[in-house]
Amino acid sequence: MGNTDSKLNFRKAVIQLTTKTQPVEATDDAFWDQFWADTATTVQDVFALVPAAEIRAVREESPSNLATLCYKAVEKLVQAAESGCPLEKEKQIVLNCSRMLTRILPYIFEDQDWRGFFWSTVPGAGRTGTDEMDDDEGARPLAESLLLAMADLLFCPDFTVNSHRRGPDSVEDMQTIDSCEYIWEAGVGFAQSPPLNYIHDLNRTELLRLLLTCFSEAMYLPPSSDNTILNPWVSFFCSTENRHALPLFTSLVNVVCAYDPVGYGIPYNHLLFSDYREQLVEQAVQILIVTLEHDGGGLAHRPPSPSSMEDQDSVGPDNLFVNYLSRIHREEDYDFVLKGLARLLVNPLMQTYLPNSTKKIQFHQELLVLFWKLCDFNKKFLFFVLKSSDVLDILVPILFYLNDARADQSRVGLMHIGVFILLLLSGERNFGVRLNKPYSVHVPMDIPVFTGTHADLLIVVFHKIITSGHQRLQPLFDCLLTIVVNVSPYLKSLSMVAANKLLHLLEAFSTNWFLFSASQNYHLVFFLLEAFNNIIQYQFDGNCNLVYAIIRKRNLFHQLANLPSDPSSIQTALLRKRKSPDAITGISRTSSQETVSMEGSRPAVPAEPGTLKTSLVAIPAIDKLTEKSQVSEDGTMISVLKMEHSHASHHTPQADHTPQADHTPQAVHSSIVGASDTESVSGRDNEDVFYTETEMERRRMSSTSSTISCTSQSHWSPTPDWVLSWKCKLPLQTIMRLLQVLVPQVEKICIDKGLTDESEILKFLQHGTLVGLLPVPHPILIRKYQANAGTAMWFRTYMWGVVYLRNVDPPIWYDTDVRLFEIQKM
Repeated sequence: MGNTDSKLNFRKAVIQLTTKTQPVEATDDAFWDQFWADTATTVQDVFALVPAAEIRAVREESPSNLATLCYKAVEKLVQAAESGCPLEKEKQIVLNCSRMLTRILPYIFEDQDWRGFFWSTVPGAGRTGTDEMDDDEGARPLAESLLLAMADLLFCPDFTVNSHRRGPDSVEDMQTIDSCEYIWEAGVGFAQSPPLNYIHDLNRTELLRLLLTCFSEAMYLPPSSDNTILNPWVSFFCSTENRHALPLFTSLVNVVCAYDPVGYGIPYNHLLFSDYREQLVEQAVQILIVTLEHDGGGLAHRPPSPSSMEDQDSVGPDNLFVNYLSRIHREEDYDFVLKGLARLLVNPLMQTYLPNSTKKIQFHQELLVLFWKLCDFNKKFLFFVLKSSDVLDILVPILFYLNDARADQSRVGLMHIGVFILLLLSGERNFGVRLNKPYSVHVPMDIPVFTGTHADLLIVVFHKIITSGHQRLQPLFDCLLTIVVNVSPYLKSLSMVAANKLLHLLEAFSTNWFLFSASQNYHLVFFLLEAFNNIIQYQFDGNCNLVYAIIRKRNLFHQLANLPSDPSSIQTALLRKRKSPDAITGISRTSSQETVSMEGSRPAVPAEPGTLKTSLVAIPAIDKLTEKSQVSEDGTMISVLKMEHSHASHHTPQADHTPQADHTPQAVHSSIVGASDTESVSGRDNEDVFYTETEMERRRMSSTSSTISCTSQSHWSPTPDWVLSWKCKLPLQTIMRLLQVLVPQVEKICIDKGLTDESEILKFLQHGTLVGLLPVPHPILIRKYQANAGTAMWFRTYMWGVVYLRNVDPPIWYDTDVRLFEIQKM
C-alpha cells in the first residue's frame, strides 16, 4: 500500500473515532487495527493527522472510545513484548502504537479527571475469559503494563538490539533473555561495543520518546514545595519491578558518554549522512535526568548527614537509577564518564579552520544537569573530578556558556545551572587549587585578552556577567561572588586584568546609592572584602598585582570605612538612584584597554524575537543555598552552625529576617520570573521552599520567627540603625593595615626614583612582606552548596522546561495545558 493511501486510511480512522458518539467495542479489532496495523506513518505524520482539537473532543464527548484506544495500544505493546516481534509487521505495529500513545498522553495528563486513568485497571476492556492472563497480571494498572512492555521492547533482539541467536530457526525467548548481555554500548561495567545499527537506534529513539512522554505527567502539576511527591511513572519504572533497570541504566549512560559527534574526524561528514545516534543520545540523556530525580527532590528519605559512602549506600534509594548512579566506583568508569561529558560539552566551542565542518550538538543543558546529578549523588565521582586538572575540561565550557548566554533572557536557566555547578565545585579545596593552572587554550569569548590562569578566566567572565548581563541575573550575583570567596584562599597569582576586575566590582557595589537601595546589597561588598582578605592573608607572596590594584584604589576602602549613616546622606544617595533607573549603570563602564578580545569571539546576543522560554521558580538566597564550613589546619572542613556564625559573618539579624525570595531591589519583580513567583513570596507555607531542614527546625522552635510575614520587605527602607548594624562589621582591618604599611613605602619609592612605571612598583611589592604586620589570619570559611527543597523544585522546573523546549520535532507538549511552568514568547 502506498504511503499516501496509508495516511488517508489512518486519517479516516481518526475522523471515525472523533465522530462516533457511541462507544466502539474493544473487541472490534477491524476498527482498532486501522490505527496501527496497515499504516506506514512517521511520528511527524501522526502529529499532523491527529490534531489536538480532535483528541480533546474525543476525551470530552466519547471518553470510552479514548479509553479503549489507549487500552488497545498498550495491549498491542504487551503482546509484542511477549512474542519478541519476530515479524516485520509486528515491529511496525509497535512503532505505530508508540507514536499514537506519544501523541495522546499529554492530553490525558492535562485533564485532572483523566490523570488516574492509566493507574486504574481496565475492567472488561478486552480482558475476556479467553485471555488466559494470571490474576495478578490481569490486575496490573495500565501504566505498569505499558512500562514493563517498553522495558522488554528496549532489549528485543533484531528490533532494538543485535540478536545473539546461533541458528536460523532458534528464537530467543523474551521472558528468559538476560538483558545485561545486550547493553547498547561499551563503557561503565560493560566491555563489548555492539556494531552500530541505525535501524536499532531509530527504534530505541521512538520507544524512549514514548517513555519520556509517560514521565512528563510532572509537567501538568503546579510547582509545589512538597518534595515528597513522587512521579508514579518514574517510581515504578526505576523500581525492582523492572527487571531491565540495570542494563537500561547502563545502556543510557554508556550511549551518552561514548558518543563522539565529530565521528572519525572527517570534515563535513555530518552533511553527508544522517547521524541517528545523535537523536538517540538526546533522548537518552533526557530520560536519565528525568529518572534521576531522587525521591521527588532528594530530601524526603535522605539521612540527616551521610558521613560516609557506606551510609549513603545503605539508605539505598528506592529509585534504582539513583542507586546505581551513586554506586559507580571504578576509576576507569569515572574516567569514561568524565571524558565523555567533557568531550560533548566542549563540542559546541570547537573552532575549526573550516566553518561548520563539525557537527554541533544542542543538548549541553541536559549534559550539565547530568553532570550535576553525578556530583550530587556520587561524592566519590566528585572527588575524582577534582583530583586532576580534568575538572578544567568541564570548567572552560561552562564559562563559555555563561559568557555566551548572559545577554539572552531565554537562557536564564542555563546561567543558573552553570553557576550552581561552579558553586558545588567551589565548596571543595581541590577546585581552588586546580584553578592555578595556566589558561592557554583560548576559547573564542568576547572577554579581554589576558595572560594568566583559569582563576583569571573565571573572574573575568564573572565580571562580564555582572556588568553586561541582563537584569534577571541579579539574584545570581551572591552565588558568583560566593564562588570567588570559596576559591580565593588558594589563588596563587591573579593577573592584573583579573585584579582590576575585582576592584571594579567593589567600586560599583560600594556606591552609597547601591548599598542603600536594598536590604541585602551590602552582602556583595562583604563577599569581595572577604575574598581580598583571604588572598592577602593566605597568598600574599604571589599576588602583587592585586595588592597594587588595592593600593591604587585605596580611596574605596577609606570611603567604606567612613560610610555616612545619617538620614540626609541616605536620602541624597537614594535620590541619585532614582535619577539613574538602571540599577547597575555604574558597573557598565569598561576601561578603554579592553577593546582587544579573544580570537574568533562574538558578542553575547539576546534571543531572537519569538523565541520561546519557560519560566522558573525563584532560587533560595545564598545563605539557604549554602552551609558554612571552616577549614582546619590539616585542610579538613568542619561544619559551622549557622547560629554561631550569624554574628561573626555578615548575616545580621535584620538580614536573616528578610524573605528569601528577594535579596536585591530588582529581584522583587525578577526573582527569575516564574509561574510560582507569586507563590514564593506570599504566604507562610510557601516560605518553606527557601529554608534548609535544620533552619526549618530552628524556625519552628522560635515562635517569634514564624510570625515574620513576607510583607515586611516590600515596605523596607534604609535607616541609620540598619546602616550601623552592618557597617561596624565590615572586615576592613586587614586591608587598612596593608595600606597603612605599604602606601607610604610605595609613595617614597615614587618620589625618590621619580617613578611613573608600574613594573618597578610591582617588583618592589613582589619582594615585600607583611609577616608580623597583619592581624592574625582569620579561619578560612567555605560556603558549601546544600541541597534543599527550594533547589529541588528549581531543578524540576528547569529540567522539564528544557525537555519541553527541546522536543519540537514532533512538538510533544506544545499547546497543551502545562502547569509546572509558564511558556513565554520573547
